[in-house]
Amino acid sequence: MRVCADPDNLPYSRTDGTGFENRIAAMIAADMQATLTYEWLPLRRGFVRKTMGEGKCDLFVGVPKDFERVLTTRPYYRSSYVFVSRPEDRVVSFDDPRLARLRIGVQLVGNDLAATPPGLALAARGITDNVRGFTVFGEGPAAQRMIRAVAAKELDVAIAWGPQAAYFSAQIEPSLVVAPAKAPSDLPGVPFVYAIAAGVRRGDQALRDDVDAIIDRRRAEIDAILGEYRVPRADREPGLPR
Repeated sequence: MRVCADPDNLPYSRTDGTGFENRIAAMIAADMQATLTYEWLPLRRGFVRKTMGEGKCDLFVGVPKDFERVLTTRPYYRSSYVFVSRPEDRVVSFDDPRLARLRIGVQLVGNDLAATPPGLALAARGITDNVRGFTVFGEGPAAQRMIRAVAAKELDVAIAWGPQAAYFSAQIEPSLVVAPAKAPSDLPGVPFVYAIAAGVRRGDQALRDDVDAIIDRRRAEIDAILGEYRVPRADREPGLPR
């Protein structure tokens, strides 16, 4: 079982096998009685083309359910963007008037530094001058740098993808507040919740069906792994958008 993954992208994957997608990959390979190997490549432009597209691997463990470049399994979790703030600056809504003056961090996606849904929500409210973008380029994952900036009081609030934000926030003392970032009513077409599945090569329905069966059979183990990494679950936890 050849898996494509980023070598330094916790909480998902790392070369030492400590990411939750590493653990799920190991579970899938063991269930199939297959030897697990990796094709490591940073998650940048051309990742799919340079890995699965060149026949170097069989499986992506985490992709959006509607990702058209691969054939996807059924989702094994759903998550959302979240606000991360210190208790004294707790933020839980895009309608909070303090956002106009608080120092805010958002993720920028890919080589072209595209805005994420939280960035679009802030821009729609005219909140731009106090917003700092964090790119994929830097030491460690962008979400980790954002959470550290909140803890160091360089930012007042970070708005990041839930699995990353919750994982890195759990490593901070004193603890930070993590709250779901529900989609603003004035941006109905912008998704803040995504279903995450595994992906195989388009046309490889047999492998997709095998992985689907493993996800169904071992769902309790997958849920336990996600729980260990504090992944916010839009499909399970009260208060998160579905």
